[in-house]
Amino acid sequence: MIFLLLVFFAIVVWLEVPGLIRKKYWRELAVFSLFLLSTFFLSLLQLLDVRIPNPVKGIEYVIKDILRLNYK
Repeated sequence: MIFLLLVFFAIVVWLEVPGLIRKKYWRELAVFSLFLLSTFFLSLLQLLDVRIPNPVKGIEYVIKDILRLNYK
């Protein structure tokens, strides 16, 4: 399964990166790389059955406890 994940991400890189380099879209390449790496690591962790925390709980904590905003 990890092999298929690597193959999928390699295909995405192979299809997208040469065009970004050819057109000299360096900032877009940096953002693309950031999103691709974060997505790869999250996918790999999920594939390895690592429990990934729910981001909604963190957002609720910020809104309710730190910003003291109540919504109903």
